[in-house]
Amino acid sequence: MGDGVTKRTQADMIREALADRIVHGFLRPGEALDETTLAAEFGVSRTPVREALRQLEANGLALSRPHRGAVVTTLSEAELDETFVVMAELEALCAKLCAQHLSGAALQDLMALHHRGASAAAENDIMAYRIHNERFHTAIYAGSQNEFLERTTLAVRRRLAPFRNLQFEGSHRPKASHAEHAVIVDAIIEGDAERAAAAMRKHILIVRKAVDDVAPESVGSTIGGARS
Repeated sequence: MGDGVTKRTQADMIREALADRIVHGFLRPGEALDETTLAAEFGVSRTPVREALRQLEANGLALSRPHRGAVVTTLSEAELDETFVVMAELEALCAKLCAQHLSGAALQDLMALHHRGASAAAENDIMAYRIHNERFHTAIYAGSQNEFLERTTLAVRRRLAPFRNLQFEGSHRPKASHAEHAVIVDAIIEGDAERAAAAMRKHILIVRKAVDDVAPESVGSTIGGARS
C-alpha cells in the first residue's frame, strides 16, 4: 500500500512538471513524451511516468499513439477551429459577466493586472508575457462570478494551452495581444457587457489565426496521427 501511495505521488509530481512545460511552451504540440527518457530525468521507474502520461491524456494535454508512445496533443485544423470557437464563446461570456458584476476595487485590480503586462509586451518578453497572459485570462474567468463557467473555461483552456502559447512567437504578438486586452478591460470598466463579449470573442479568434501564422506545422494532422 505504501508503494502505491509513493507511485501516485511521483506520478502527480511528474504530471505537474510536464503540464507546466506544455502550458508554457517548452514542449510543443506533436513533441514526443518518451517514457524511458522521462524516467531517467526524474529518477523513477517507468510506472509513475506511464501514470503521469495517462493523467495528461485525461486532461487533453497528451495523446497516446499505439506502439509509438505519447506525444503532446496535436489537433487537426478542423478540430482546432471547433475548439477555438467554443473557447471564444466561453471567454466572451466570462467577459460579459465581468462587465455586469465587477465594481469598485475589483475593477481597479483588473486594470492594475492589465497594466502589469505592459513592460513584457513592449519588450517582446515572450516568457514573461505568457505568464501575464495566463493570469489575465484567469482573472476574467474568476470575475464572471460563475464557478461552473470558470471551471469549464479553464478546462477548455488547458486543452488549447500548447497552441495558445505558440502565438507569442509571432512578430510582436505580445504587444498586439496587450492592445487587444486593453479593449476588453475598457469595456468591462465601462460596464458595457456586449462590447466586452465582442472584444473577447474577437481576441480569441485572432489568437486562432496567430497559431497558424506562427506554426502551421502544428496543425493539419489528425489526433490519431500526430507528427513525430
